Amino acid sequence: MLQEWIGREETVDDEVALNGARRMAALLDQPAQGIVRGSRIPASWYVMLFTPIAPQSALGPDGHPAKGQFLPPVSLPRRMFAGRRVWLHQPLTVGEEARRVSRIQAITPKQGRSGEMVFVTVRHEISVPTGLAVVEEQDIVYRGEQSAAAKPEANAGAGKAVAEPVTESVTEDRPDYSGSFEPTPTMLFRYSAITFNAHRIHYDLPYTQGIEGYPNLVVNGGLTTLMLWNMVNSQTGKQIKSSMTKNLKPLFVGQPAQLYARKTGAGKLLAWAVNARGERAIEADIELEGT
Repeated sequence: MLQEWIGREETVDDEVALNGARRMAALLDQPAQGIVRGSRIPASWYVMLFTPIAPQSALGPDGHPAKGQFLPPVSLPRRMFAGRRVWLHQPLTVGEEARRVSRIQAITPKQGRSGEMVFVTVRHEISVPTGLAVVEEQDIVYRGEQSAAAKPEANAGAGKAVAEPVTESVTEDRPDYSGSFEPTPTMLFRYSAITFNAHRIHYDLPYTQGIEGYPNLVVNGGLTTLMLWNMVNSQTGKQIKSSMTKNLKPLFVGQPAQLYARKTGAGKLLAWAVNARGERAIEADIELEGT
């Protein structure tokens, strides 16, 4: 039944809004007032576009739009991003119209250590008047309920941050660039507001701990990816051409995240985010423009 959803398409129109671009700049601690209509902004800010507009009555228990509309009606309740592949073809211009065509590309059931999972791959193509701007492939994973036995273990050490990040893996990889950020509830709120993301694991602590079994509010994978991209852009002085990202472990509010990148070839980097325990949370193979 789920396989029948492969090939389903959805087309949505939007505008590269002035206030949206300024909010993105503010989130990244960049000057916002200098952005005006006609300003060119990084294509990586595309995440502010095409935010979900399902009516309040159409949201599921987790805050996401109920399944069975565009996304297939997977019966498993817990949803996370497993990774994404992004190709950035040209900058966006504030004030221009944009269109996104989305397609269900694959639906893959799997059996993991934690039980049954279903991976859904969605391909988005974003076009502006001058042509194709962004192509994104998202891997969404659906999982079963967190078992009662696993919840106490998951909640161990909730809210505790490690003062000094573990850097064993970093030393091994000798990064060429580095940075950090400490996700706060305010930062998660602002990113979720920009993207109109109502997933409760990013703001509802009782739900996050009691229903999904996480120790603290979960940092949006898209936010961590954006921070990695921003570090690469600012420290290399170049825009990103493509990024292949894997989400390995969640990051949590109140725990510092270290950001690193090392050169792997001409115009190519491996970038990664490390949680407070020294574990890799996200990895991204990045190609820079001009290569």
